[in-house]
Amino acid sequence: MRICIYGAASPTIDPEYIRQTEILGEELAKRGHSLVFGGGANGLMGAAARGIKKGGGHIIGVIPKFFDEENVEAIYEECDELITPDTMRQRKQIMEDHADAFIIAPGGIGTYEEFFEILTLKQLCRHNKPIAIFNILNYYDGLNEVMNKAMQKNFIRENCNNLFRTTSDLDELIDYIETPVDNSLTVKQLKDG
Repeated sequence: MRICIYGAASPTIDPEYIRQTEILGEELAKRGHSLVFGGGANGLMGAAARGIKKGGGHIIGVIPKFFDEENVEAIYEECDELITPDTMRQRKQIMEDHADAFIIAPGGIGTYEEFFEILTLKQLCRHNKPIAIFNILNYYDGLNEVMNKAMQKNFIRENCNNLFRTTSDLDELIDYIETPVDNSLTVKQLKDG
């Protein structure tokens, strides 16, 4: 499978996030998976790529041209393929199209935005790919609280809990993305409107 990993680009985060994400990448590669990611060399993006490389996996990096032209972010130099679209919107589309599953590692605004976009698309039955949140050091506990509150207040249907899995356990996370996804729910069962 080609696994898209979303995560932080920051090099100034707690090293434990970086260590666990690098282990994730290596384990995915050992199980025969490849990586599709944002092409960055730092933070959790770089950690995932280094792990995949260490495990012998294939890496597709997708990073907009302006990142290099404007020196926005260091590019991971050992990608097997590097795709350089013009815009962030194109970047996300390319990663979504190339991926068979998604893992959300801890991250900032961009990572949250990527998670909510692929979750929304799944809720609208535009894809049925597994989505797993890697909850390193309980980073996403607050997100889960927000989602549960929105469900309690009827802003989100409770069935949406079936669209993704949150775990800090590496084996559980990989097993989840490798398991075929139940696609029996309809848009009407997942969304009011």
